[in-house]
Amino acid sequence: MFTDQNTAWDRLLDGNRRWLEERSTAAGDRGAARRAALSQSQEPFALVVGCADSRVPAEILFDQGLGDLFVVRTAGHVVDAAVLGSVEYAVGMLGVSLIVVLGHEGCGAVAAAAGVVDNAQVPSGYVRDIAERIAPNVLRARLDGATTPSEVGAAHSLYTVDLLRERSSLIDRAVRGGKLQTVAAQYCLSTGEVAEVRTPARLAAAAA
Repeated sequence: MFTDQNTAWDRLLDGNRRWLEERSTAAGDRGAARRAALSQSQEPFALVVGCADSRVPAEILFDQGLGDLFVVRTAGHVVDAAVLGSVEYAVGMLGVSLIVVLGHEGCGAVAAAAGVVDNAQVPSGYVRDIAERIAPNVLRARLDGATTPSEVGAAHSLYTVDLLRERSSLIDRAVRGGKLQTVAAQYCLSTGEVAEVRTPARLAAAAA
């Protein structure tokens, strides 16, 4: 049913493998000719909702060129009205067939949220808003059996996919209608590899 969308995810995974193996092919799609071809319109094939961390640039780690990805990045890939509007634009107006929620190990925003949950350490300023938006997912991850920061971060990506569908009827209808696939993924800072997150830690352990 999801032939086109699976191809989109495979395309991203292939790009990540190229980048890992230092055989990138995206440079040719980042030059003047590509820029000119995109000056009047865009047709990205996928949307990445990712963390704003400087070490997690989606276009680079997936080895994609100009116009290939529609990217929305916030600290801890938190979802607010602006993020939802951006995602709905990509799905409803640009017709992307795949949403990837991309988290990563060592996420400072997730760590801050864990501090709120575990030690009532509430950050100051607007960082507090970010931590408090993520905190329910940290608690949910713990209830699902996540114990390590990496497991909590992976679960946060998975729950963010759920949140997008819960908050946006447009996204939910597209998924239910088979026009859109969603993937939760986690990026490893030390290896550069992107891996799909499929189930919470508790459910994964039960299935093992």
